[in-house]
Amino acid sequence: MLRVVSTSLNPSRAAKHLGRPLEAIRAVQYQAYDSGFDQDDLAEARRWRVSFDEKTLPKGQTTYSRSSGPGGQHVNKTESKATTVWSVEELSKSLPKLIRSALRTSRYYAKGNDSIIIQAQTQRSRSANNEENHQKLAKELQKIYREQVPEKTSSEKIKKYEALEKSFHSNRIKSKKQQSSKKAFRKGKGHDE
Repeated sequence: MLRVVSTSLNPSRAAKHLGRPLEAIRAVQYQAYDSGFDQDDLAEARRWRVSFDEKTLPKGQTTYSRSSGPGGQHVNKTESKATTVWSVEELSKSLPKLIRSALRTSRYYAKGNDSIIIQAQTQRSRSANNEENHQKLAKELQKIYREQVPEKTSSEKIKKYEALEKSFHSNRIKSKKQQSSKKAFRKGKGHDE
């Protein structure tokens, strides 16, 4: 199994679109997917996922404004649109390392103030819109987790990849020896004349 990402983008644009630096993209043959990661970081991220609770996330700073769209006179009179801002630094304190590094690739990331900004205006009440922002943040963090943290590789797969790697190396050595003997034969070392 070969994991290679090829792209026609220049390296800086490719890193932006892929969500991680190009050096981190694996082009390794016959290797279990999670073997290229730091096992302590993986364990930390997996423990975080199991114990994840939306209520433990920071509150962020919420501002309210008038929303647009349907809702009649109520929309025109009340400030029910909720905009919540979480600084990346504040969020990073409660997240594992593998997710922290990918926060800045979120679609809600605002580079200008280095924060995650989420807006909601679908509900008529402020509190409901504020709650919706927190739910969106939780979904975004879970999405980042799924993209950044691989599932645990089973022991059967690890054994399979080890066998494939061993087979690959033995076949490579065998073909090199064949090529060497072919060249030796061409030079006349292989003749008995």
